[in-house]
Amino acid sequence: MRRSEAVAVATATAPRSLRRQLLLHLSAPLLAVLVFGAFGGMIIARHVGYQVHDQWLLDSAMTLNSQVRLVDGRASLALPQVAIDMFRYDRVDRIYWQASTARHGVLLANASIAPPPALAMRADKPLFFDAIIEGAPVRVVAVEVALASAPADTLRIMVAETMHKREALAGKIVAQSAPLQAAVLFLAGMFVWLAVSRNLRQLDRVAAQLGSYDTGSLTPVADSARMPAEIAPLVGAINRLLAKLSDEQHSQQRFIANAAHQLRTPLATLQVQTARVSRETDPAKQQQALGDVYGAVTRLHHVTHQLLTLMRSEAQVHPHLTLGSVDLAVLARDEVERWTDRALKKHIDLGYDGAEHGVMVLGDSHLLRELLSNLLDNAIRYSDAGGTVTLSIAADPLRLTVDDDGPGIAEHERGLVLERFFRGSASEGTSGCGLGLPIAFEIAARHGAHLSIAAAPGRRGARIAVAFPLPA
Repeated sequence: MRRSEAVAVATATAPRSLRRQLLLHLSAPLLAVLVFGAFGGMIIARHVGYQVHDQWLLDSAMTLNSQVRLVDGRASLALPQVAIDMFRYDRVDRIYWQASTARHGVLLANASIAPPPALAMRADKPLFFDAIIEGAPVRVVAVEVALASAPADTLRIMVAETMHKREALAGKIVAQSAPLQAAVLFLAGMFVWLAVSRNLRQLDRVAAQLGSYDTGSLTPVADSARMPAEIAPLVGAINRLLAKLSDEQHSQQRFIANAAHQLRTPLATLQVQTARVSRETDPAKQQQALGDVYGAVTRLHHVTHQLLTLMRSEAQVHPHLTLGSVDLAVLARDEVERWTDRALKKHIDLGYDGAEHGVMVLGDSHLLRELLSNLLDNAIRYSDAGGTVTLSIAADPLRLTVDDDGPGIAEHERGLVLERFFRGSASEGTSGCGLGLPIAFEIAARHGAHLSIAAAPGRRGARIAVAFPLPA
């Protein structure tokens, strides 16, 4: 890669500086305002200068008007030589004048001045306009007055001046104001730089804290209440994210510790019973030890399966769940048939109450099977021999319930049994691992459903209900 290409790539991938963007976004409008102010000041000063010189032209025209005389019924303009020299004398500009009447034409002039626009000229009101005399631009004032001694005649006096003094005045104003405008721009830029840098220091401190952050503690990076209003939402969002990560970290740590405990027991039992099988010479005792090995393996399989199912049902592992149309009634009937043998071994009457098919729900068929399986397993496991377990499906509203006549779940424990590995006071003496209801709860949540626990209606036992959202 050539050096120019490397520089281009580095420039393209370099992170944008918030400080630089703020300075650019503030400096550009500030510069535009100062330039606009400089041009506006120059235009105003030029306008004022023009008004001063225009007033001088008007005074000169009125002076000529005062020299009008009526001789033999004819208007004439007689200027002494001193007055003519006064009009001519100017170190910078040239002065032109012309006096004329409507009836007799030009009375006195030192140059030919183009007449003003006829429509714009009004009697007894001066008219200023620009013209060209001898190839040079000039400023002209025209005054037209009625002659009292000759009502049918009017006198028009025009005085013109070249633009040198006016242009020199405008240039002088620009030259004198430019250093002031530059100083104002420099000071404003310094103030903007200081203001931006000072207010971004708090963001720099937060960035420094994040750069050296200890992921083991997950403590808040800063107090968002003491931050500026523009930064507080960002800091608050970061702190909320850290709080969620901390909760998730603690949950995972608890899960790992409890999972290790749950796996350690069947593994230790399996190790002991396997050693016992290898030592026993009595066929009867050896067969009994093999039965214990089988029980330990079965429990280990159950716990492992429950743990894997729980991890699969969590949103953090599979954030995007592919949902499709699933017939919940068909799944429920299949699961009831699958658990029938297990129920018969405990002399439990396992039944189904609901439609045979056509109860559609938007979900994942594998996870919904796991939900039904865990609810039935939980009901059969904790029910006494000779009991009854019923799985019901209702279509309007869409709801499934599992009722049993076991010991039930105490009201103060109904929220706790949804926690992983928690086993209620009525579960003593059973082989459960405290994951059935948490798995069902996670799967229901992934489908937007709500799982609730209540007492079975009209009898001893528990009712687990899952209410699904209405289809869109």
